[in-house]
Amino acid sequence: MQRDVGSFPLAPGLRAKLIGAGFQTAQELLEIGPCELSKEIGISKEEALETLQIVRRECHSNATKTAAEPEAVGKCTALELLEQEQSQGFIITFCSALDDILGGGVQLTKITEICGAPGVGKTQLCMQLAVDVQIPECFGGLAGEAVFIDTEGSFMVDRVVDIATACVQHCQLIAETHQEEDFQKSLETFSLESILSHIYYFRCHDYTELLAQVYLLPDFLSEHSKVVLTNQMTTRIGQSQSMLVPALGESWGHAATIRLIFHWENKQRLATLYKSPSQKESTVPFHITPHGFRDVHPPPPSQTPAEVEINPRKRPRIEGDKQ
Repeated sequence: MQRDVGSFPLAPGLRAKLIGAGFQTAQELLEIGPCELSKEIGISKEEALETLQIVRRECHSNATKTAAEPEAVGKCTALELLEQEQSQGFIITFCSALDDILGGGVQLTKITEICGAPGVGKTQLCMQLAVDVQIPECFGGLAGEAVFIDTEGSFMVDRVVDIATACVQHCQLIAETHQEEDFQKSLETFSLESILSHIYYFRCHDYTELLAQVYLLPDFLSEHSKVVLTNQMTTRIGQSQSMLVPALGESWGHAATIRLIFHWENKQRLATLYKSPSQKESTVPFHITPHGFRDVHPPPPSQTPAEVEINPRKRPRIEGDKQ
């Protein structure tokens, strides 16, 4: 990273601006973002982003050339692939019907795209996932963290507080029926404050800020992980009729491994698993409650927590809205 700024394949005028502003090495450049670089040397944000991409690409290329040749790059057996798939884990949604059609929840290491018309529940699910990914491992969770990139200003911290509070109460219910020490110890640190402090929020007001954030994201994700994508619906105009379809086009549609489409039917919210490599296409109803994402038909009120089959070592069992 100590490569001299003047050695990069940049326009002479741009190199002069960088050196004139005091940038001498690649390390110094890669420590700032596109917006800051734009202000520092008086170029557009697009030019700054392109400059940093060139520097990063050149540094990565050099590092790859000097590194030892890895053994059998990309080679593995089908059995190894299956074992990797089965060991990845899921983020539950607290809607058991949706978890079931997804094969256990939102799968890690795969891109899950959530499409739907405005107000149908995409952001609600994303906030729910940002909370649920932090459920301690002894309760069947992942003890993870979440990144929330907001391009619409739809993130509602008060709503996250409601969802997080309900999640903590749910885990407390489970702990009451399991007196092992690790359950109680986990609850000491699994609190509303800890959940909020592990949701990393980024607000992007335009496409330039979004590109800049995407540029910086790999470095951030080297220390933090787990991201879920959403996509708005747009209207496709045909000769005889119009219809709602996922935005961003067919090319983007192939990038996501799993695609969920949220839609309305007679004032009922429905989730359709439209694309999945392992699960069949299915549609289930869901509710948005004060506690968060939930089933339409929860377990009977007469059923006590002890009567509900709970296997926290695998994944949390949803017990409706008993919080």
